[in-house]
Amino acid sequence: MPPKALDYESLNENVKKVQYAVRGELYLRASELQKEGKKIIFTNVGNPHALGQKPLTFPRQVVALCQAPFLLDDPNVGLIFPADAISRAKHYLSITTGGLGAYSDSRGIPGVRKEVSEFIERRDGYPSDPELIYLTDGASKGVMQILNAIIRGEGDGVLVPVPQYPLYSAAISLFGGSLVPYYLEETANWGLDLNNLRQSVAQARSKGITVRAMVIINPGNPTGQCLSEANLREILNFCFQEGLVLLGDEVYQQNIYQDERPFISARKVLMGMGLPISKEVQLVSFHTVSKGYWGECGQRGGYFEMTNIPPQTVDEIYKVASIALSPNVPAQIFMGLMVNPPKPGDISYEQFVRERYAL
Repeated sequence: MPPKALDYESLNENVKKVQYAVRGELYLRASELQKEGKKIIFTNVGNPHALGQKPLTFPRQVVALCQAPFLLDDPNVGLIFPADAISRAKHYLSITTGGLGAYSDSRGIPGVRKEVSEFIERRDGYPSDPELIYLTDGASKGVMQILNAIIRGEGDGVLVPVPQYPLYSAAISLFGGSLVPYYLEETANWGLDLNNLRQSVAQARSKGITVRAMVIINPGNPTGQCLSEANLREILNFCFQEGLVLLGDEVYQQNIYQDERPFISARKVLMGMGLPISKEVQLVSFHTVSKGYWGECGQRGGYFEMTNIPPQTVDEIYKVASIALSPNVPAQIFMGLMVNPPKPGDISYEQFVRERYAL
């Protein structure tokens, strides 16, 4: 009798090639020990709330009201929730179609995408188009969506830093591509040496691999460094010369605990480089509510922004996003609140700041 479709020997080989140590053998063994009564502290993945970090009050208040809008009709709602949380909840409900239980636009709620674009413009000093921002179920889903669009087969390579977060090696294997490693320089604060990068590309090409994209993780995971502006310029010049799309994993941009080297987005540096590079280098940048002082990993909220991506390609990415119908809607509200938190003068501002800096 021939093997059935889901027998191990007849599975898609790409699935079997995937390795993801974050949830792999050690994690499964630790889970078994936990069931036996052993106390296990899971540090295999950044999961702050699982380790005791308290959620910020304001976003939870707003989302609670959005999840249970009947509370807004209660005459005593103002005794429990501050006025600014009530106002924000009403705003978000007004820009959804049917509340949090209904599908949104496949790209995400337009009003939240506008909040994200305004955040990016404040951060970088350059305009951002909300039509080129897609909300996703965590940054990981966005990364996988873009890699899926880039990788056509095993002859296509993606430059990935070493050390890296294993999402990239796993996703590249799943989509049938080839990982092309480049090595960060520990003695240079985990910076990037262009000669090393060129060697990685040359070695890949000698094996018949077409390098199509480059990943940067900035701030670094697991290395924790921020790439300097000079290093980012070198990277963008390299991508321009080689015709590579740059994937900027910037999910740790709020996890900066030193003043020596601040976070600078790849997009800000790109826009400041002027023509022709600023209009030629294709860049996709990723962010999430899972990291920083929010740490809302379980909410699964993220976004990616596309820069210099042709309209026809954007249409294809939209088509694929549409297969899933909609990113989860409560997480979109969390994203809106992350990029547009309470401001000075708001009722909840002082508590929000207090909680942020107490973490």
